[in-house]
Amino acid sequence: MSATTAPRTVVPSTGLVASTLRSTRAELGRLRAWPAVWITLGAWLALSLMFGYLFTYLSYTTGDASFADEGTTQAEQLARLLPDAVPNVFLQGMPMFGGALMMVLGALVAGNGYGWGTWKTVFSQGVRRSSAVIGSVTALTVFVVATLAVTLVFDLGISLVITATEGQDVVLPSLGSTAEAFGAGFLVLEMWAVLGFALGTLARGPALSVGLGLVWALVVENLLRGVGQLLSWVEALTEVLPGTSAGSLIGSIVGVGEGDGTPGVLDTVPGPQAALTVTVYIVAAIALSLLLVRRRDVA
Repeated sequence: MSATTAPRTVVPSTGLVASTLRSTRAELGRLRAWPAVWITLGAWLALSLMFGYLFTYLSYTTGDASFADEGTTQAEQLARLLPDAVPNVFLQGMPMFGGALMMVLGALVAGNGYGWGTWKTVFSQGVRRSSAVIGSVTALTVFVVATLAVTLVFDLGISLVITATEGQDVVLPSLGSTAEAFGAGFLVLEMWAVLGFALGTLARGPALSVGLGLVWALVVENLLRGVGQLLSWVEALTEVLPGTSAGSLIGSIVGVGEGDGTPGVLDTVPGPQAALTVTVYIVAAIALSLLLVRRRDVA
């Protein structure tokens, strides 16, 4: 009687959607347990508190204009602290401060997949590369949306406390202005997050990608905008850069006058053009990440 071999277990192939959903759930679990995520959220809320409310409130209560924009009256400072101004306050720090934090987080999410060997382990188990990347980007997007929602509630809560303290009538922002601010904030933070993710994928590690991203967002674009005042072709180039587009999108809503002194808030290009450019960057960054992971060895 001939020896028989144990039947081989065949794992049935699953569709892209099902595989992507599993990857998204797994990545969300990793992000929830990752201290960097909560540090990023805490840092952003602290910045939102300081630059959105604390300095303005100190200027209003002390009469010292050095805490806020010079040339503003106490009535104008108080108006910025009330609930109907929340959509503007909610947005003003996003082009630079919020964008930089989201870029760092995106670079860490992708880069640590290489540094910790996560991608290699996942792909060795037969998970589709496209599903893993899309799932990771989707989880990152969920965090962006959650950050926006928490920030909006946080800002509104602070504004309501100030309103009660100063004995002012509560006038809530309109749903239209709130939705517009939320949508613009999503485009800006999502763009920087997926650009960071693409950098992390390109560099195959977190350190280099974080460094390159921050240098570009905080230094290079500002230098190019300065040079653009002297060279017309550089000025044309800056109009399609991610920082210029994000700043112009926010500036088209809050107004550069109201955002004067807030780094990154611009009026370089019209709002619709800026929104389109930001959307193109989002799509291009995700496509680049997919291409890189699918075409090369991740070991």
